[in-house]
Amino acid sequence: MTDTSGTKTGGETGGTRTVFLLAHTGRPAAIRSAELVVQGLLRAGLGVRVLAFEAADLPLPPDVETVPEATPEVLDGCELLIVLGGDGTLLRGAEFARASGVPMLGVNLGRVGFLAEAERDDLDKVVDRVVTRSYEVEERMTIDVVVRTNGDVVHRDWALNEAAVQKVSAERMLEVVLEIDGRPVTGFGCDGIVCATPTGSTAYAFSAGGPVVWPEVEALLMVPISAHALFAKPLVTSVTSVLAVEVQPGTPHGVLWCDGRRMVELPPAARVEVRRGAVPVRLARLHHASFTNRLVAKFALPVSGWRGAPH
Repeated sequence: MTDTSGTKTGGETGGTRTVFLLAHTGRPAAIRSAELVVQGLLRAGLGVRVLAFEAADLPLPPDVETVPEATPEVLDGCELLIVLGGDGTLLRGAEFARASGVPMLGVNLGRVGFLAEAERDDLDKVVDRVVTRSYEVEERMTIDVVVRTNGDVVHRDWALNEAAVQKVSAERMLEVVLEIDGRPVTGFGCDGIVCATPTGSTAYAFSAGGPVVWPEVEALLMVPISAHALFAKPLVTSVTSVLAVEVQPGTPHGVLWCDGRRMVELPPAARVEVRRGAVPVRLARLHHASFTNRLVAKFALPVSGWRGAPH
C-alpha cells in the first residue's frame, strides 16, 4: 500500500516542521552522517529533535531539541523519523515508527539494510527530498504474536521481520508441531521455526532457507531451522491465516525472539500464535526503484549477460 498523503501533512508545530533523528552513535560513520543531516535540515529551516543520551555523543548545535526518554511520545509533532545505522538500528527505529505512526526513512550504514531507503553517499539527496517533501509513504505489514500456556495468554508481542521460536540447549533439539488455521501440518525436532512477513523474507527467514517474497505480496511465511524431518519445507500461507508453533511437553524449553531485539523465555508446552499485525510500519520512500533492483544491489547478484525482453 502507498499513502502519498503522508508527504503533505504532519510535523508542523507553530509553523516549524520537525524531524526526529535516531542514530547508532557507536559508529563513527553515524556520528558524521548525523552531523551532516542535522546541518542540512537546520539550514533549510526545519527543526531537529534527538534523544538526549544520543545527543551527548553527537556534535550538534544548541538549537537542536533534545528529549530525555525513548518513548513513542517523543515523536509527537514530527513529520518524519530519520534513522542512521545498520539493520539493528533500523529495526529499533521501526519500533518508534509503529508506535507513533510517524514514517521512517532509513539510511543504511551497515552491510545489507533492506529496510533502508538510502545509503551513506546519498545524504545530500536525503536532506533535499525531506526539505521538499519529495517522498511517499509505504505501509509494511507486521505480525502480532501471542504466547499461550494452558490456554492462557502469557505474552504478547509484534514484529516487522519475524518471530522466531528457537531452542536454548545446544545439545538437544526443540520438538514442535506446526499448525495453520487450526489444523496440524507436521511435527519434528529442529533448532527453531521462523514465522516471517514478506519484509522479513530477506532477513532471518532467508538465512534459514526460506523464499524471497516481494513486499507487495500479502502472505505469511513459516520456515524451519535445521529440521530433522523429510517434510520440513518453507511454507507460504495466506495473509489471513493464523500460524501456530506448539512446543511439545518434555522438550527443553525454548525462547521467542521478535525481530532479533525482544526475547522472552517460553514456558513448558508453550503455544506461539502468529497472525497479521493490526498496526503497520510506515516507511518513507524516495524513489520508485523496483524491489528486483534492490534485491540485485543488496546481494550483489550476478546479472551480467542479461539482454532483456525483445522489443
